[in-house]
Amino acid sequence: MTNLIIELSKYLMIFLFACYTFLCFTALNRKRSEKRQKRMLKKQTKLIFLIHLNAFVVIFGVQRSLDVLKAYVMQAALLCCILIIYKYIYRCASRLIVNNMCMLLAVGFIILYRLDPDKAVRQYQITVAASVITLLVPFIIRKLHFLNKLAWIYAAAGILPLLAVAVLGKFSNGAKLSFTVAGIAVQPSEFVKIIFVFFVASMLYQATSYPQVIKATVVAALYVLILVVSKDLGAALIFFITYLIMLYVAARNPFYLVGGLACGSVASVAAYKLFHHVQVRVLAWKDPLSVIDNEGYQVSQSLFAIGTGGWFGMGLYQGMPKKIPVVEEDFVFAAVSEELGGIFAICLIMVCASCYLMFLNIAMQIHDPFYKLVALGLGTVYGFQVFLTVGGVIKFIPSTGVTLPLVSYGGSSLLSTFIIFAIIQGLYIVREDEEVSDERKSGRNRREGKKKGRSKIFKGRKTGK
Repeated sequence: MTNLIIELSKYLMIFLFACYTFLCFTALNRKRSEKRQKRMLKKQTKLIFLIHLNAFVVIFGVQRSLDVLKAYVMQAALLCCILIIYKYIYRCASRLIVNNMCMLLAVGFIILYRLDPDKAVRQYQITVAASVITLLVPFIIRKLHFLNKLAWIYAAAGILPLLAVAVLGKFSNGAKLSFTVAGIAVQPSEFVKIIFVFFVASMLYQATSYPQVIKATVVAALYVLILVVSKDLGAALIFFITYLIMLYVAARNPFYLVGGLACGSVASVAAYKLFHHVQVRVLAWKDPLSVIDNEGYQVSQSLFAIGTGGWFGMGLYQGMPKKIPVVEEDFVFAAVSEELGGIFAICLIMVCASCYLMFLNIAMQIHDPFYKLVALGLGTVYGFQVFLTVGGVIKFIPSTGVTLPLVSYGGSSLLSTFIIFAIIQGLYIVREDEEVSDERKSGRNRREGKKKGRSKIFKGRKTGK
């Protein structure tokens, strides 16, 4: 009976997630009526809870434990609270971004509880803390109007934590990633990437002249070099690409883009020559089966898992995702592909792409140049991190050891992604404020135009013209 439930459940989850993904992209069309948009977003909300419930029915059927029911109720209550907070406290917030965030969290809760219930519980606790911590972030973004003047404060606030990791950090998989504070492991690069975006946006907002670009590039290079010294090359790559895209968009100079890509190519070759763990990852990427007993074991197991799952997946608890090392963090996408299926995994990528498109949409439509660059930078950070994670799992690129935002296990990654989404919500609200202001101005101009027209008619009548 349990096997029948698992088999039916996987097809139902694929269907529900495909419907959710379809609504993601139809909701992006702002030409639809407001009532229709709200109906689609309400359907998305229902689908989130149906997918979550469906998965936990299977988990309960396998584990037969009251802890599963407790976990389900607590997780569903948390998702409900997040949706209610943004519905009633931030009425102008983007409902699509909130729904996508909750959907990704739900998928993360499901797959982590299947892999390791203890880690799923810790992920839940971190999510609660992150929700509380970031509650005021949209309000701060909306109300503080001096954030574009703090460039050098951002520079110091970002560089100092990275230096601390380079000096005091502990090695993990060949790189210095984190240090421990009060028994809690903190990975500063996850938060510094947000500060880095604000630094670059502030510098390029002030000017895009050549001397200003040189200053910004020197400081940005310092960020990247510290990460390289710490051997955190995945984060260094995210910083580099983010800076390059922000610089190109702000300055609109193709020379910066071409020159940056050339420098990046040289730096990649140098990193391969200098760092042994980079050589290991490149070797595992080129031909993992030839070194399956050592360097290629993780990538090989990931490919086996994806291939075994096929389009429709094995079903929860029917695969062997635990054979993949560090599966809860770096390779969670492989676990999703194996047990929930390739179609489900593609839908997951499409939901992430929907978030990225929303970030870019805000960047294009917001008037303030500083906030425009911030939205672009945060969107690049998020989108490129998803690309690095999924690309490494499917052997499209060498593995870089970065997590899948909101789905993978990891406190620093989860909290930093919450902050990014909260900032984006603040920028979305700022954009809505700008639209209201524009409508008022246009209405005022129309009224003044009518008054002038009436006064001309009145004057013409008095003069007999």
